[in-house]
Amino acid sequence: MDATSLSGLRRSYEGEPLLEANVAADPIAQFAVWFQEALDAGLPEPNAMVVATASAGGRPSARTVLLKGYDEDGFVFFTNYESRKGRDLAENPRASLLFPWHPIRRQVRVEGSVVRLSHERSAEYFNSRPYGSRIGAWASRQSAVVRSREDLDRRYDELAARWPEDPPVPDFWGGYLVVPGEMEFWQGQLDRLHDRLRYRRAHPGWELERLAP
Repeated sequence: MDATSLSGLRRSYEGEPLLEANVAADPIAQFAVWFQEALDAGLPEPNAMVVATASAGGRPSARTVLLKGYDEDGFVFFTNYESRKGRDLAENPRASLLFPWHPIRRQVRVEGSVVRLSHERSAEYFNSRPYGSRIGAWASRQSAVVRSREDLDRRYDELAARWPEDPPVPDFWGGYLVVPGEMEFWQGQLDRLHDRLRYRRAHPGWELERLAP
């Protein structure tokens, strides 16, 4: 597809106005409302989010992972600590999250600091996963070069034979908590005059401001 064809790809957005008077004072509470509405709308995997990280040298990278919990402290996901994102977070413990809820013309952006969860909390989630996913966490040296699919499958089979049930929690795997410093709620509107409301952490509480689209 050439640039001329791409330039014609557009869609008109129209949604309920996102007004300061109608949102929660706390962004986590507002996220809970929107997340439930994404669930009610039948969106596939509304907990899918893009996680963006950067190395100590500022080299960015992004990928989609699944949100596995949130509360007043922040947003939780799990991964291999030796993966690209794990290495980035060891060097530069900050991340940006994006929830792209296109069918309902909404996005949520989160920016904040990142801390590792305790081993106990990571183990609790790991042990709740399906058996195959637990063996897969052991089998995949995430982000490392793999010689072939056959090598990956062979390693999985070897580990499944080693632990036919209840594999232990890998020491290179666990959870992260993204502690938000900023959260933005985006609602698509006509003529590209989208609504953007940003919460910024203040002490105490949060400051709410509107951004130009």
